[in-house]
Amino acid sequence: MADASRAEERKQFLGHPAGLFVLFLTELWERFSFYGMRALLVLYMTQELLFGDDFSYGIYGAYGALVYATPIIGGLIADRLLGFKRAIVLGGVLMVFGHFAMAFDQSTLAWLLGSAATPLDDNMLQVALGGFEFTLDTTWFLYSALALLILGNGFFKPNISSLVGRLYDDEDADDAKRDGGFTIFYMGINIGAFLAPLTCGYLGETYGWHYGFGLAGVGMTLGLILFLYFQDLLYGMGEPEDPEKLEKNVLPGLKMSHAIYIGSFLAVPVVAFVVTAQGIMSLLLGVLGLVVLAGMLVVAFKSDRVQRDRIFVILVLILFTTTFWAFFEQAGSSLTLYAERNIDRMILGWEVPASWFQSVNPAYIILLAPVFAWMWQKLEKKNLEPSTPIKFSLGLIQLGLGFAVIVAGATFAGDDGLVPVVFLMLGYLLHTTGELSLSPVGLSKVTQLAPKKLVGAVMGAWFLSSSFAHYIAALFAKLASPPEGVDVKELGPADTLPIYTDVFQTIAIIAIVVGVVCAMMTPILKKWMHGVR
Repeated sequence: MADASRAEERKQFLGHPAGLFVLFLTELWERFSFYGMRALLVLYMTQELLFGDDFSYGIYGAYGALVYATPIIGGLIADRLLGFKRAIVLGGVLMVFGHFAMAFDQSTLAWLLGSAATPLDDNMLQVALGGFEFTLDTTWFLYSALALLILGNGFFKPNISSLVGRLYDDEDADDAKRDGGFTIFYMGINIGAFLAPLTCGYLGETYGWHYGFGLAGVGMTLGLILFLYFQDLLYGMGEPEDPEKLEKNVLPGLKMSHAIYIGSFLAVPVVAFVVTAQGIMSLLLGVLGLVVLAGMLVVAFKSDRVQRDRIFVILVLILFTTTFWAFFEQAGSSLTLYAERNIDRMILGWEVPASWFQSVNPAYIILLAPVFAWMWQKLEKKNLEPSTPIKFSLGLIQLGLGFAVIVAGATFAGDDGLVPVVFLMLGYLLHTTGELSLSPVGLSKVTQLAPKKLVGAVMGAWFLSSSFAHYIAALFAKLASPPEGVDVKELGPADTLPIYTDVFQTIAIIAIVVGVVCAMMTPILKKWMHGVR
């Protein structure tokens, strides 16, 4: 840790360490690339690769689940071996490769190979090169690209947030300044999430999918270049704790650092297989869930009464947050296809790309987050701020009401089955206010409730709940698929509308009921929290 004189010499900008703005811009462009790809993924699979809705939702769910599971491993490797900076760079490089690999589909490869390639049905390509002939399944470029993105995110995501915290480890950095730094950092996330669907989505849907995915790759490349160019402003923070470990040979001639880099790329086909093998995905998450649950229960029953009760609260909150995100994440799957198929997107004679609707939530976040922060502070001063369980309850109920508004919009659909866009916008508004009620408080309270020696493990369990949520989200999204044996291309908006509204109505009811149950449990949960608000 740097001494006080060293801290004073470090460059400041707007009252914060200059390194914060390096990480702000790096994260902005990384999130730009992430949300740019996310805005297009399901549309690309259903429209270009002609995957069925059911299979597309499964791929999206597996991708989301693994994106939130791998940071547990990436964080451990960074803590014990690589350090934050090297892990961020490794993650960035993997994601750059992943985004550009997304641009390679059957048509792109056929164009590159020219007369040597003959497109076949089902995304297959007949290739004749150098006297050899073989058939290439081009969908494996998609699966490999997703694997690269998953592995890269595992190294990048947890460690850039940890590096932000490291900037404020000096003794003169108070909690308010640290909180302000994280607020600026998270604003970068939402700016990237807002801009990506508008730009990548427009290019992908209008000019070609590879242009949209390519722009996402450019964003990630720019973020990585900025991080490397301005890394001196981090003043050596995030370096390995024990560099000598990285220099040791794990095999003759193979250093530990090189083994990690090579191993990351060698893991790509394994992760790609898991993405497609949804049965294995179910088993993997089931085993992980049971291990985490058993571990937390063992710790609970070995602890004193106060700590045991608090661990029970954590488990209950994990259940509620998993429910919330499982329904919220319909935004990237079923709600995206609903916007594409059943929303009247014509504005002044121009059809708004379906991917643009994924910019609505981050736009609302940018506008409303300061309002919510001000509101909670005002209520706290008057001793009226809701407790954590009540905030969770409000989040779930608002999420359910958002889906209820979307369902209500179906009654205003025209004979063509198209719903006025205002209902989707209002639905997303309620989803966002629900997110702002639940999301900011969750991780903060978990770290307060967890045993001091197990904060890292409990945070891992908390992030793993997001992994479960994405997988469950895919299961609910599959309910919005056309009936088995029916080709969605044969269905018009009037045919698909009742399919979507039935599922969204079910989600609305479950979310509201779970929210009410959470509110009813508030007295016992507050008691078990033993003074943590």
